[in-house]
Amino acid sequence: MHQLALKLCSSTPLAQVFAQQQQHKRCLPVATCSRSSSWETARGSEFRGRSMHAEVKKMSVLGFSNRLRLPSLVRARASDGEMQEFVDKKSSSGGAVLPYVAIASLGAFLFGYHLGVVNGALEYLAKDLGFAGNAVLQGWVVSSTLAGATIGSFTGGSLADKIGRRHTFQLDALPLAIGAFLSATATTVQAMIAGRFLVGVGIGVTSSIVPLYISEISPTEIRGALGSVNQLFICIGILAALVAGLPLAGNHGWWRSMFTLATVPAILMWLGMVFSPESPRWLYNQGRPADAEKAIERLWGRARVNDAMAELRGSGSKQDSSEESAGFGDLFSRRYRRVVGVGATLFLLQQFAGINAVVYYSTAVFRSAGITSDVAASALVGAANVFGTAVAASLMDKQGRKKLLITSFAGMSISMLVLALALSWKALEAYSGSLAVLGTVTYVLSFSLGAGPVPGLLLPEIFANKIRAKAVSLCMGVHWVCNFAIGLWFLSVVNKFGVSKVYLAFSSVCLLAVIYIANNVVETKGRSLEEIELELTPAV
Repeated sequence: MHQLALKLCSSTPLAQVFAQQQQHKRCLPVATCSRSSSWETARGSEFRGRSMHAEVKKMSVLGFSNRLRLPSLVRARASDGEMQEFVDKKSSSGGAVLPYVAIASLGAFLFGYHLGVVNGALEYLAKDLGFAGNAVLQGWVVSSTLAGATIGSFTGGSLADKIGRRHTFQLDALPLAIGAFLSATATTVQAMIAGRFLVGVGIGVTSSIVPLYISEISPTEIRGALGSVNQLFICIGILAALVAGLPLAGNHGWWRSMFTLATVPAILMWLGMVFSPESPRWLYNQGRPADAEKAIERLWGRARVNDAMAELRGSGSKQDSSEESAGFGDLFSRRYRRVVGVGATLFLLQQFAGINAVVYYSTAVFRSAGITSDVAASALVGAANVFGTAVAASLMDKQGRKKLLITSFAGMSISMLVLALALSWKALEAYSGSLAVLGTVTYVLSFSLGAGPVPGLLLPEIFANKIRAKAVSLCMGVHWVCNFAIGLWFLSVVNKFGVSKVYLAFSSVCLLAVIYIANNVVETKGRSLEEIELELTPAV
């Protein structure tokens, strides 16, 4: 970056400033600064070697400044009299983007809600539908969602490329709403399994499309924070399912209302996407640059249109005829296979780091410490998850993705070690309950700081525009396959080797993750998607 010194206080008399302000009706009051003030600009190369006289004004574009704080237009006059403009990205705000991020995050909310809702309701719906005590059928009710999610995650990317991100959200609302309705009105176990399978397809698509859409519409400087909203809403969805299940103790038929409630966010997501903009990057990739410009102006303001379009053109985002039909097989080509491998490995490490095992055993762990309420145990784990994710969102664009990932997996490794020792070391038997609770809460906090939110955020950032949707879908498919495998085999492995040895294995996986991330993951903080693409997937 080149620095452009702006010495307004010495070179522009106050009276002249006010006179110039009157000539430019759309300009806000001039920003004053000290003699040492400087501005950072990506267009510094255009000014190199010139003696500059700068006039800086906060611009209000098309009257939008009353609605949100826009990026500043900095106007600079060179010695030859030519006026130059560039965007002060540091002063930008994501205010215009937030409503669309919130609408997309309804999908993440449903992701968490549907994963959590069956845990509290399973016992009661099994009695009503006549399969209480049948572990196989209860397992099908739970695992059918995971099976559907695996299928949905692999199809979401292709849909997003063919019909666009926005229409994929609207199409995805159908299985989410219909599946929830079938579950709520089920009178047989077959109908319940069908409803849960449809819901699974919906959350599989959601797991791919939500982080993809958010990353593509978010300004670079706050993309990390907004990307973390995806994981935060998943956690909130899980907590909401817990809260929704509280009346079950007094009303055993309440489980039907719990599933009915899930139709509301699905309908709201469909309606919200009617008014949401399409991803500018998808529009440009489809050969619709005029529509891409309109979307950029709507999302980030007119001040950023030229720079954003220049980045899209510079990255070569527009597909040529040789890449228009790129499919899943192309993800393993020499150009893309390394970066796709990193994305898939991150989710493999995330799942085999033991998060599902810790959550599964949390109730038993808390009972050993004298906390007999299952609701209290689940609430403590859920609160730790939400708190850690909120902290991660505030740190994502300050500390960076890579540092949070390393810190997270290191904390998880230590926490797993504490859990393993607390459950097996006789010298700690007197403190085993307290240590187990400490290890569980610390593990969940560590997970939510990086291993939880970062992979879903990082994937759309590191993949090239041409393969982004399909690559995210592939990696999310790895996530669901690993999730399904762990759920299928975990109890058998624990019965054979013991929980403490399994926890030691999880601790080792977390340590391997630290080493892998340190050597293979690049930092994406503060960089546009096009900059990252040019570095990681150069043209062959």
